[in-house]
Amino acid sequence: MVVVYSAVLLGGLGFAFGLFLSYVSEKFKVEEDPTVKLILEALPGINCGACGYPGCEGYAKAIAKGDKPDKCLPGKKSGVEEKIRQILSQKNN
Repeated sequence: MVVVYSAVLLGGLGFAFGLFLSYVSEKFKVEEDPTVKLILEALPGINCGACGYPGCEGYAKAIAKGDKPDKCLPGKKSGVEEKIRQILSQKNN
């Protein structure tokens, strides 16, 4: 009988904590700009820091906030700057 009560109590607690975590995850959800993800995909992704930011993600966030997209030295030959300008022009339209 003790095992049944323990199982019911554990199941009830698990359910309650699951509901609580579900509520908290929706309450404190962080909204991200989808433009940052598109810019990050266009960058080379080597995280060299040549742009002056701690990695490609930091630089992508800065570009989305208004920084110039011409600081990526490894991406200059592959046309990264033009790809980013296209992404930003689509965002503004």
